[in-house]
Amino acid sequence: MATHASDRDPIIPPMPERTPKALRRAITQHAPQLLPDFDAHWKWAIADAYDTTPVAAFMALWWGEYALARDPELDAHVRDLEQRASEATDFNEAKALLEEASKIHHRMRDLEPGE
Repeated sequence: MATHASDRDPIIPPMPERTPKALRRAITQHAPQLLPDFDAHWKWAIADAYDTTPVAAFMALWWGEYALARDPELDAHVRDLEQRASEATDFNEAKALLEEASKIHHRMRDLEPGE
């Protein structure tokens, strides 16, 4: 994902280190609207766990959520695709819209720190 060069366009922050602490810090700074859900999910799924196995799934989910939220234009595009799919009356149109949104979600999860 490239950063925008224009003064009008926001700069898309790079992805943080792939740790819960670094991801939370990035969310706090660049996508604070995600923070209440991130913290609630952490508390529910991880904080009191004796087994750290769920951390990988937690990070995969929130890595993708943050990657999308840090780019408001792309986030709006994906939400629009999902909204249009929910309103579509044609099965094939709805499927195509959801497939496009899904591809973007998967691309976001594959980003590496610094990208």
